[in-house]
Amino acid sequence: MHETDVIVIGGGTGGYSTALRAAALGLDVVLAERDLVGGTCLHRGCIPSKAMLHAAELVDGIAEARERWGVKATLDSIDWPALTATRDDIVSRNHRGVEGHLAHAGVRVVRGSASLTGTRTVRIDSGAEAGAQWRARRGIVLATGSRPRTPPGLEPDGDRVVTSDDALFAPGLPGAVLVLGGGAIGVEYASLHRSMGAEVTLVEAADRLLPLEDADVSRYLTRGLKKRGIDVRTGARLAEVTRPDAGGVRAAVRTARGELRELRADRLLVAVGRVPVTDGLGLAAAGLAPDARGFLAPADWARLETAVPGIHVVGDLLPPPSLGLAHASFAEGLTVAETLAGRTPSPVDYAAVPKVTYSSPQTASVGLSEAGARERGYGVRVGSMPLTAVAKGMVHGQGGLVKVVAEEGGGRLLGVHLVGPHVSEMIAESQLAVGWEAEAADVAHHIHPHPTLSEAVGEVMLSLAGRGLHQQ
Repeated sequence: MHETDVIVIGGGTGGYSTALRAAALGLDVVLAERDLVGGTCLHRGCIPSKAMLHAAELVDGIAEARERWGVKATLDSIDWPALTATRDDIVSRNHRGVEGHLAHAGVRVVRGSASLTGTRTVRIDSGAEAGAQWRARRGIVLATGSRPRTPPGLEPDGDRVVTSDDALFAPGLPGAVLVLGGGAIGVEYASLHRSMGAEVTLVEAADRLLPLEDADVSRYLTRGLKKRGIDVRTGARLAEVTRPDAGGVRAAVRTARGELRELRADRLLVAVGRVPVTDGLGLAAAGLAPDARGFLAPADWARLETAVPGIHVVGDLLPPPSLGLAHASFAEGLTVAETLAGRTPSPVDYAAVPKVTYSSPQTASVGLSEAGARERGYGVRVGSMPLTAVAKGMVHGQGGLVKVVAEEGGGRLLGVHLVGPHVSEMIAESQLAVGWEAEAADVAHHIHPHPTLSEAVGEVMLSLAGRGLHQQ
């Protein structure tokens, strides 16, 4: 029986951040990972998809240069192997960086599948030491992540039917793609494929895209996607999918009116959410069990500790209010590591975690939507401004919106919602303002640079504070 202070099962963002912080606090840490450290975010999600979306932005820029600015540029072709090689190099360099950080911190990374054998013991089946038994003196951290959800009977094949995990690595560029799911992942992939020249149909069962975002953000986003030529179908459900011998897919979709429509595409991309990975984890051996949705809920959210003392959870295994976002799992990892080291960290403030969709246009938000604030009983005052009302928004020419939700009577900021170009880089100040429970007048006191997109945020804050300049 080997012994260590902390055993982390899973080397994704939540797992490796826990390991790094725990090691920095002087604890002896073993990190068990059966695949590659970095997890889905680094290898199949956040990083490779954003690399591809950057390439897509460059492609869109060529069209804008020609059609709007008189720059007679044309797109000759897309060298897919060269594009994916750059993407893979970015992922590889990030992977080496994470491995280097873990080695420098003194974290022992064991390659293999780990399962609980008790409340403080773990079995790790690795090539070097199959069936090794480990005991954790301080605690065990479960960080096994999630996998794509697929509707019953719709089996991905990696070519004609793909999930968000393998869409980036499917062969070549499809001429037409049907994206099932209008959440952040589906919207990003729809945007990416459209930029790369594909005909795109985006199908969402809810009555609007990004149903967890503010309704006005969904409306502006949908307008922007349709303007780019994406066929957006909300309130629609997939009824049947066939894969003809001639290739591609044929899908029957039931519309909001109950009509059955046939759609054809070269590829169906399934992006209907993710489910926690707990199979093979041996939860029962420690007296634990996932809930009906597969999540492992903590008994103590401040410590992210389960009902079994010393076993903690981070990342995609957590149910709401956790958000299943990489940056939230970093914060969760810090919280758990500091707890295991005997400290009393502040709990994760999920209401102040920003959400971003990296499509074109982008969306970014933090805090409560207008509807969410009213549902919680707040008296609400809303300020908004289209991005085209400021000079830099006119330069970009892509539309967009800044919307701020505040307590009436000059009270604290409850939520900030953005849609438009580069808003992923604009949300940070609003995250601080909402997290620190600032009022609009507090933000309005600080000067925003001109001309920038961010000054639209400042203008809305000025208006809410009764000091409107360009907006009364």
